[in-house]
Formats: sequence, structure tokens, C-alpha cells
Amino acid sequence: MIDVTPIRSVSREVAIQVSLVEFVRFWNQRQHLGMPDLHREILAWLEQNWVEGKRELLLLVFRDAGKSTLVGLFAAWLLLRDPSLRILVLAAEQALARKMVRNVKRVIERHPLTVSLRPLKRDQWAADQFTVRRTKEWRDPSMLARGLNGNITGCRADIVLCDDVEVPATCDTPVKREELRARLAEIDYVLVPEGTQLYIGTPHSYYSIYALEPRRETGEEAPFLAGFQRLVLPVLDEHGQSRWPERFPRERLDLIRRRTGPARFAAQMLLRPTSAEDGRLDPDLIDSYGDELKVDVLSGERLRIEIGPKRMVSASCWWDPSYGSPRKGDGSVIAAVFADGEGGYWLHRIRWLQQDPRDPTDAASQLCRQAAQFAKELYLPAIRLETNGLGKFLPGLLRRALAEAGCGTGVIECTSRKAKAVRILEAFDTVLAAGALKAHDSVAQTPFFTEMREWRPGHQGRSSLGRDDGLDAVAGCLLSEPVRLGFLPSRPDRPSWRLGGETHVASSDFEV
Repeated sequence: MIDVTPIRSVSREVAIQVSLVEFVRFWNQRQHLGMPDLHREILAWLEQNWVEGKRELLLLVFRDAGKSTLVGLFAAWLLLRDPSLRILVLAAEQALARKMVRNVKRVIERHPLTVSLRPLKRDQWAADQFTVRRTKEWRDPSMLARGLNGNITGCRADIVLCDDVEVPATCDTPVKREELRARLAEIDYVLVPEGTQLYIGTPHSYYSIYALEPRRETGEEAPFLAGFQRLVLPVLDEHGQSRWPERFPRERLDLIRRRTGPARFAAQMLLRPTSAEDGRLDPDLIDSYGDELKVDVLSGERLRIEIGPKRMVSASCWWDPSYGSPRKGDGSVIAAVFADGEGGYWLHRIRWLQQDPRDPTDAASQLCRQAAQFAKELYLPAIRLETNGLGKFLPGLLRRALAEAGCGTGVIECTSRKAKAVRILEAFDTVLAAGALKAHDSVAQTPFFTEMREWRPGHQGRSSLGRDDGLDAVAGCLLSEPVRLGFLPSRPDRPSWRLGGETHVASSDFEV
């Protein structure tokens, strides 16, 4: 350990042997700051991974824990050890990236171990980039700040620091999340071979780039940062105690939870990828199943349909037609919900119908053929067709398509008079609360669960790939089904208290 008192006389050979923890301790002493155990753990993890040559790192730490400050000190320490390094800072906005660069500049100017790194020319010491004294002549500066929308084409970097690239402005819609991932994919064209990527942040969405598990409903086969070394430090440890009790005692954490709400607290302080807003519809309340329809033909050509051990007693199908696509305009969604005799609902299929521009058949006929095939596959007795808007022109075409498919499915024309948000709430609230809705595994491969997680009453049109069209189709199915309370026991445990009408079973000793 090097004493801080005679630090000005330390040679460079000795200075570069200083550990990251000691480097930060020197800085904190000059700033009259201590070092909490949380910071010591983060610094030790950063140094260990760097020394061991692990070059894909993810640091998730709760809000206001000083993680960006520590990573800035880490950057200064790296430049002390190797002034030829080129570090690119990416942030959601240029101002945030510039803030990181400015902090590192301040450390290099004032830290007793790094003052010799200051360049001789002032033009190498700008607000959003700087170049330290180095022997190599690189075109790129020692440190460069860029927002996600900034131009990084032609840049080369040994280290890319992604500091809070995921914020609500870059992840609150699927389109923005897709753009974020596409932008971050460009890092591969900037980073030198064997270069280092370090992500620092907190999750702001259930579909976070930091999620540990892939989100199958978005088409992910693996997490975005699969293979990265992770250090995840929520504000509460495994024993439920604060990781920084001096700054975040239990009383302050309770206050933060009350003020920001449980969803935002879970995302920003407990680091659980979830929407930062409280959602009304929780897909975690829906059980999944993998059983397909089991169809038996009974006497009189009647059908018996079962899903798993349950016999289905009815089915409803709702189609809200549209000529748009899942990404532009309203989606044309058809859904089928089966019901058992005990009050259970089984969302067996939901499908986004799309027209093929290469098909010479008109768009309406294409969609009707797809809807007819959907009904035939599931033995649906009828399709409820919402005739608001474009739907009023389709009943005849749909009946013709069903007749050509030979499935015997009828068409019921429906008109919605209530606001879409009201219909969705009426359909889902009670069913979800009762745990009465199940969904087939195939539903998870569609935008339906994304719509549920991100749906906000009064904010339709901003949430998901199909907006709320999938929710509306399933809501139509649920509202079309009668409420079933299940079968009461044939012999109640207690005798009836009502006068008259009791059932009496008489014994008989004769045969008929």
C-alpha cells in the first residue's frame, strides 16, 4: 500500500502498480470522501475482470449508487496504466456521455498519479473528447463522448463504455427498443479485436437489454448480453439488508418505494427488469399450457373437445379486421378462447393476419381465407366479426371463404359501442384476478403478452408491436362467453335452511 502523503514523489513505474481500489482511495481522500463496502466490491470486480482478460462486462447497480463515477475513475486508472488506450463513451444522450468524459478529465487533472497525463496542447483537451500524453499516434482521441444518435462511423476504440444507454426515452416502445439494439450492434464495427465492452445501468423495461432470460415473445433466442460477465447489486442483499445503509437506510428505501411506486422501485432499486410504470394487466397471472385440442366424434356426429383433462363446453372467436400490419396501423387480429364447465378460459390461439402483396388476390379476400382456415383448424362454431369501420364490408366475403373451406362455421356480425379501454378492462380484470385464464404456449410467440405488460388505459397506440389489437380481440372472446360458476356438490355439507323445495331420496325394495 502506498502512503498518500508523499504521493508526488512516486515514480510512474510504481504508480502503474497501484490497484484500482487504492487509486480511488487516493482520490476520495483528496475529496474528503470515504469508501463504502459497496464501492470496494465494484472496484475489485472491475479490476479482477480486467486483469483476467474478461472483455464483456455488465455492471447493474441501483440508482444513485455512484456507479458512473466509479467507472469514470476506472477509465482514468486504465489510462494511467496504458496511455495508448482509446475509450469511447456511449450514452442515451450526448450530454450524459459528455458528463462522463468531463469527470474523467477532472480526475486526470487533479489526481496525484495522473497529472503527468495532461497534454501539452489545449486543443487536445476539449469538452467532449481529450487526448492524454502518449507515444502512439492514433487518429482517435484517448476518450470520446457520443450519444446513441451520434455518428461513430470510422471510430476505433479499445474500450466502449455504455453508460445508461437504456433509459425510458430509448426503450418505452418496441420500435425504440429495436432501434436501441440496432445502434448497440454497431459497437462490433468500432471495437478493436479483443476490445472491451462495459455496460453500466439499471433496467427500465421488462424487455431490457440487461434481462438475464430471453423474451421469447419478441423473437429473442438468447438474452441481448448473453455471455457477459455480470455483477448485479440491488439495493437489498440476499438477507434483505441495505447494501449501503449509511446512505440508504430502511426508512429512506420505504420512502422511495412509496413515492415512486412498486414497479419503478423494483426496476431501479431492485434491478428486476419490469416496466417502470405500474401496469393494469399482469401476464404473470396467466398459466400456460402446451396441450393441443383432443377431438372425439360422438354419436350423432357430435364432437367432444378436450384440452388436457378438461372438456370444453363452448368456444368463442373474435376478429377485428384491418388492412394494416403489426408494425404500421392497426393489426388484423383473430383470437379463439375455449371455456370449460368450471369457469376456466383457455386462450388457445391468437393470430395476426397479414396480406401478401405478391398475391394477386385482393387484401380482403386474403384475410378472409386466413380467418376461415383459423376457424377450421380449431373447430370453431362461429366467428364474431367486428363490423365497425372496414368490417362492415367483410361478412359476405368471410361467409364465402368459410363455405369454400367447408368448415360449417357461422358469422356473427358485432358492433362495439364501448370505448376499447373499457372493453379490455371489463374483460380482463375479473378473469385475471380469479386466475381463470390460461394461454397456450404458442401465445407467448406473439405480441400479446407484450401488449399486456405495456398497456396503459388512456395511452393506447404507444405500447406494443400490435398496440392493443391483440388485447381487444381476446377481450371480445371473453365478453362473448357466459359466466360459469362451475358445478355445486350434489350433497351439500350442511342441510338447506330454506323452507320447502328440499330433495328427499326414498328407498325402494321393488324392481321395475
